[in-house]
Amino acid sequence: MIVVSKDGTRIAYERAGSGPAVILVGGALDDGAENAPLVPALAGRFTVYNYARRGRGGSGDTPPYAVGREVEDLGALIAVAGEPVRLYGVSSGGMFALEAAAAGLPVAKLALYEVPYDPSPGAAARYDEYRARLAEALGGGRRDEALALFMRLAGSSDADVEGARRSPYWSGLEALAPTLAYDAALYGPPPAARLAAVTQPTLVATGGGDEFFGYAADAVAALLPNGVRATFAGQGHVADPAAVAPALVEFFGD
Repeated sequence: MIVVSKDGTRIAYERAGSGPAVILVGGALDDGAENAPLVPALAGRFTVYNYARRGRGGSGDTPPYAVGREVEDLGALIAVAGEPVRLYGVSSGGMFALEAAAAGLPVAKLALYEVPYDPSPGAAARYDEYRARLAEALGGGRRDEALALFMRLAGSSDADVEGARRSPYWSGLEALAPTLAYDAALYGPPPAARLAAVTQPTLVATGGGDEFFGYAADAVAALLPNGVRATFAGQGHVADPAAVAPALVEFFGD
């Protein structure tokens, strides 16, 4: 299915189930495939919308980019749903879910999983440097270098990067590499003023195995007026739908 965003960009999405609307917002280098296994796990209780963010999969991409365009994309999907929605944002997708709520879109509740804000000292300068290096690599058409920069930012070793380069998935990641700059636009310390504007009940979850994400989630939950901290025990950065779905059903259910 396709919905047209405010700037004319075509946004591809899939819809399944019935009940209150839930929109799944994917993170970096995800075209919607990462959240796809969660759809059937939620479709028995909700109408689930899983979409490809702009520049990914079947969605278009209209320059120039701005975070506000992604908020408009979510607004277009919410209009299709025809009611206040629940947003589930994974990794950097959680940042865009928060931006949508802060912008005043009709969002009833939010759930976030391992949102990569960084409240540590010097974070703003580190991410400014990353954005500059990423822009240089992408501007020069060096998608391989851009992916390596992102992987190292996420904590991968040189051996990890070389192993990924040899995988059959690398070419597909290179196709998505330009969108790394979109996620990077929101990296850095949690935006305290905007988070304070998000008054909806918000579940802030982690898998419990990474101190970086735990530190970030603690900071975000403390800044949100109605933040609730949770842990999906034993889960990595890509969580098992069997661990996620029951928590979302409980939190999102009326």
